[in-house]
Amino acid sequence: MGEFVPIDLEAVPEAYAASTDATIGIEEEFQVLDVASLDMVPRFEELRDAAKADPVLCDSIAGELIASEIEIRSGRGENFADALAHQRDARTRLFALCAARGVALGSTGTHPWADYREQPNIDTEHYRGVVEGLQYVARRNNTFSLHVHVGIRDIDRAVKVCDRLRSVLPHLLAISASSPYLDGLDSGLHSARTQAFTKSFPRCGIPDAYGSWEGYRDYLDLLIRTGSIQEYTQVWWSVRPHFAFGTVEVRICDAQSTVRESDGLAALIAACVLQAARDHDEGLPAPDHPHRLLEENLWRAVRYGLDGRMIDFDSRAEHPTAEAGDRLLAWTEPVRAEHGLDVDLPDRNGAQRQRALIAEGVAMGDVFAETVRETRATYAAGVTAS
Repeated sequence: MGEFVPIDLEAVPEAYAASTDATIGIEEEFQVLDVASLDMVPRFEELRDAAKADPVLCDSIAGELIASEIEIRSGRGENFADALAHQRDARTRLFALCAARGVALGSTGTHPWADYREQPNIDTEHYRGVVEGLQYVARRNNTFSLHVHVGIRDIDRAVKVCDRLRSVLPHLLAISASSPYLDGLDSGLHSARTQAFTKSFPRCGIPDAYGSWEGYRDYLDLLIRTGSIQEYTQVWWSVRPHFAFGTVEVRICDAQSTVRESDGLAALIAACVLQAARDHDEGLPAPDHPHRLLEENLWRAVRYGLDGRMIDFDSRAEHPTAEAGDRLLAWTEPVRAEHGLDVDLPDRNGAQRQRALIAEGVAMGDVFAETVRETRATYAAGVTAS
């Protein structure tokens, strides 16, 4: 947890040759909160040490950049149901531990009012390096997200799957948007997390299309030779091959305040990765839209979430972003049926529910308290109702 990971590009093809399609890993990042004030509190190390009495939980949690954040990891699931079972068990255990120690957990893309200047970074070799290298950019990043890993055999194929997913990323972000507040202000956005993190970190957001492992390796080799990166995880693209696991990792989404949303979104992400792999295997043409156009849809997802409109670049026309889920479900129907991927999402996402309260004049603290209530009521019990 937080160890330095050396780069060995020679070993990557072998790692992916041993990978298995459709293995799944789920990672959820939570805010560590004072149970009364709902302020962020730096108690990760305390929770980590307390979790040592529970070997299952101890193996399932990890630290992130700041000490007021904790991550739950499913580990490798042989399929989605297996990963989800591990994740649900870990959630229940962690929420019980937190309740016993007077800690609450929040699950939105940003904390509404926490001052980043007051959040200490955890003391590991990896994160010391991140803070030293990025300075303000790293310290400013108090954001929370959902990451999903999907096993993909063959590194060349994995890179091409990432290429195919570039045009899908804005739609996944819009569906996941849950962060209207930042720095004590209504940002006017649906995903302030994306603006704070994706638009600030280097090598972040929607990547270029690399075309092959040779193309991606050449890019990484340049970064390594010029001292731009010391670890391959310093490439923070919103979709990337993750060499340690032999997976395609999708990293675009805000954290979700309810279990129903997190589970449904994770299933949808897995379906998108597996459908992209199937389309590649069947020789279907890959979308090849310029980065400058994809950025238009990414901005629309940041600003308006599901309340906005997306551009269909093939027809050169707009469509309601509220249709994003249905469009992705239609595209992924073949693999969802094959892999038993049940996608169940509410009619309104987290940002929409929060914005409805904001429009009613509900105070920021009360809006956030409602999201924390949703999180506790669903994650702690391991249920899916929102």
